[in-house]
Amino acid sequence: MKILVIGGGGREHALVWKLGQSSLVEQIWCAPGNGGISEIAECIAADPGEVQAIAALAGRLKPDVTVVGPELPLVRGLADEFANRGLKLIGPSKSAAELEGSKIFAKQFLQRRGIPTASTYGVFNSSVDAYTSLCAVDWPVVLKADGLCGGKGVLVTSSPDAATSFIGRLMEELEFGDAGKHLLIEEGLEGEELSYIVLTDGASLVPMAVTRDHKRAFDGNEGPNTGGMGAYSTDELLSAELEESIRRTIVEPTIRGMASEGRPYKGFLYFGLMLTAKGPKVLEFNCRMGDPETQAIVMRMDFDLAEMLMAVADGKLGDLKARWAPAASACVVLASKGYPGSCEMGKAISGLSEANKISAAVVFHAATKMEGSVYYTSGGRVLGVAAKGSSLQAAVSSAYAAAGNISFEGMHYRGDIGRAASVQGRAAGGAEIESS
Repeated sequence: MKILVIGGGGREHALVWKLGQSSLVEQIWCAPGNGGISEIAECIAADPGEVQAIAALAGRLKPDVTVVGPELPLVRGLADEFANRGLKLIGPSKSAAELEGSKIFAKQFLQRRGIPTASTYGVFNSSVDAYTSLCAVDWPVVLKADGLCGGKGVLVTSSPDAATSFIGRLMEELEFGDAGKHLLIEEGLEGEELSYIVLTDGASLVPMAVTRDHKRAFDGNEGPNTGGMGAYSTDELLSAELEESIRRTIVEPTIRGMASEGRPYKGFLYFGLMLTAKGPKVLEFNCRMGDPETQAIVMRMDFDLAEMLMAVADGKLGDLKARWAPAASACVVLASKGYPGSCEMGKAISGLSEANKISAAVVFHAATKMEGSVYYTSGGRVLGVAAKGSSLQAAVSSAYAAAGNISFEGMHYRGDIGRAASVQGRAAGGAEIESS
């Protein structure tokens, strides 16, 4: 098999790493890839958001299947363009990807299908109406820009001043362009968050190992929201009874509902859930795998990912079953100074060879470039150090042992990833939308 992976972050490095273990795979390309990916796949300069250019690239390379990491090309219709050219791609059509591309569509879909989710205070097309609505809400509330805003289009707050400022930035200053012209305001939910991801061919589905991520920048869930500072996976996160409830009340109705509305869904579908006192509720959808959840998930995969992706492309997923290591995994993100704000870049990275000597750990590159034999930082989330172990404690210990060998100027990371057996959720009716 020859496989093309679209994207250039830690999620894509993890996918390439796992695909490279398959005896079925002889060639992997990654567009655009990054410094770490270049060691195990052929990287090709490309903008993932340029649908026509990516489709033309695939037309030249002729991969057996293409897997898409980020959401933007899917929301822009990359799957449709591939289908028009007779190319196989793992990812939803443009209409199905609207589950992530439009927060308002997603909320209305959930309400139409009777799928548990937060209640809403309204959808607003003018800042005046949005401001006025704040007089009649119960705090905290969640404000969501309708479109993709690069992980910055959601605010969870108990502050009227913060909510007012956010509305102004979105709807009057148009900080995120058209993506912020329409606004959804909903209740904040309390409970524990969970990332539940499935792979589906539109009929059958295979759940990925369940994960929980850490969005806040600093220990103790303090600081601003980020794209994700770490994640962990263990079977103890989810009982069999609760998983059955999630599948019965949320996952299966979503897949059936999308098909019945003429938007059949194929690919990875991420359910961001809040486990409330009244049961699991949907915070968000993502039309792809999460980051850094993917890094934790691949560490537990005990099956051939390439074979499974081809089964999805061919509509034969029902013939396969996923096997998972009955253990645990964790991923710790090493970030640049200033992240998630303006970051310092171009810093030399040292200690990677020492980190790789930790046998249970793997270092996934997210924002690196290679010059000569030296890696340099090239973005906010630079590396994801993942590890597996016979217990969560063992996995976490190995991840931090490997991370402790790495350094670059301004590097920072959380010291509490997976360190609490049950991480208490915060009032967050979807604070992570777009940012995974």
